Amino acid sequence: MGVEMRVHLFFPVLAIVCIGLSAADGWVRGLGLFFAVVAAVVVRETARLLVAAWLGLKLRAILLLPIGGLFAYADPDSQENANKGGGQFAMALAGPLANWATALMLAAAFLGASGNIRLLDQPYITSAYLLRSLVWMQVFMGLLHVLPAYPLDCGRLIRGSFARKHGFAPTGRAATGLGQVLAMAAMVGGMLLHNPWLIFAGFFIMIGAQVEDQGVFFQSVVDTVQMREVMLTDFSTLSPSDTLADALYRCVHSLQDDFPVVRGPQLVGIVSRQRIVDALRNDGNGYVQSVMNRAFQVARPEDTLGTTIRRLTAGHGLALIPVTESGKVVGIVSVQNLMSSMSLLAEQRRLEREEAGD
Repeated sequence: MGVEMRVHLFFPVLAIVCIGLSAADGWVRGLGLFFAVVAAVVVRETARLLVAAWLGLKLRAILLLPIGGLFAYADPDSQENANKGGGQFAMALAGPLANWATALMLAAAFLGASGNIRLLDQPYITSAYLLRSLVWMQVFMGLLHVLPAYPLDCGRLIRGSFARKHGFAPTGRAATGLGQVLAMAAMVGGMLLHNPWLIFAGFFIMIGAQVEDQGVFFQSVVDTVQMREVMLTDFSTLSPSDTLADALYRCVHSLQDDFPVVRGPQLVGIVSRQRIVDALRNDGNGYVQSVMNRAFQVARPEDTLGTTIRRLTAGHGLALIPVTESGKVVGIVSVQNLMSSMSLLAEQRRLEREEAGD
């Protein structure tokens, strides 16, 4: 579906845990138990991806955990539509319904093929009876997301209803905090009941809540920081009439990897240090206008960092975005300097808060 899939480190680690829990039945059955978890996650996330496509939501990536996947949306419109009432409700229903429907189909198939499968015997999930475990893992995955713990589906619905009244960022932080409390309660309950699956569920809910909390924090930062706060104001420019040899000389005496190309006050292109070097090696000396990239985007000083990051990562191969005001280049933002600028800005804001407190 064109969505980048990432697997959290703890997902494959769960395979080792399942094998360890199934030592009495053999490592093959332990691995089979792990694939029962994988099957439940695949069913759930396939259904959610289909619903996202039906709603017209554009996804950039999905991070897979044993409790399901966390979506990263490709644009703010998709993020906003996903948080709206109807879209959010459809996304929340898709996963559990798909798991329960799959459980019913598997149960019917297994009972039809053999009447000796005791689906209602306990333990429901065990490496000794993989077919029974396959059915109940689907049921368990669906029931898990009925819990009001963020980032589970029911927790997302509760967060969405409060976010429309109190704002996304503060509600998100409160929801992740509640999710971590419920996750801890599940882990303690699992230890008291000697139920390893309840412990695993609580642990991975906590991991998911932390990942979501980091995403909420990052989103709140990128949506408030403006370009004028992080753009480089001390930078070099080139002219389209400069020779490549002169441009190379400027590269030697500059830390920039990419240069705005200006004719007078007007921005006409962007050229990279590597493009200049390659052109000199292959074709000899020429002019900057022959190698500069005329396809570029610009930002304004009041644009947010989030908008600029989406431009840099939109798949157009952009490494630099000039910041213009009244047609004049007043700064540049590049992948190269963005992280250092952000860390320095965070330090500056910390000092300002300390001074305000004094």
